[in-house]
Amino acid sequence: MKLSGTIEGEASAHGMRVALVAARFNATIVDRLRAGAVEALVQRGAQATDVTTVFVPGAFEIPLAVRKLAILGRHDAIVALGAVVRGDTPHFDYVAGECAAGIARVMADTGVPVGFGVLTVDTPEQAGDRAGGRLGNKGAEAALAAIEMASLLRSLEA
Repeated sequence: MKLSGTIEGEASAHGMRVALVAARFNATIVDRLRAGAVEALVQRGAQATDVTTVFVPGAFEIPLAVRKLAILGRHDAIVALGAVVRGDTPHFDYVAGECAAGIARVMADTGVPVGFGVLTVDTPEQAGDRAGGRLGNKGAEAALAAIEMASLLRSLEA
């Protein structure tokens, strides 16, 4: 039951156009995140033809592609998918931090919702656990968050 004065989005993708921006680096993991995102969107009513995948080299490049898609205005929501695994150098911190900050800036600047499905993990095993393993599929979760936010924004404009 919804209370008076409550506004919520729905996790329904009916009639929505969604873009997935997927990193090719760590492709085995990202492919599983992408499959989870597509499955979640289709289960929530999206047409497969309304889901577009854009591939980028790695997580560092995700924000630029997300920004371009948001500016073009062809999609109701965007889902960022990648996997950054910690190594022995500070590279992880720069890539993961800039990816997250860049995506947040895109949302703030454009008003287009972006689901954050970029794993930032210490080990490949942790990535597997979050890409369809024992901890679920973070790609699916990011897709659901993106469409819920798109629905919420529509409700706020109504």
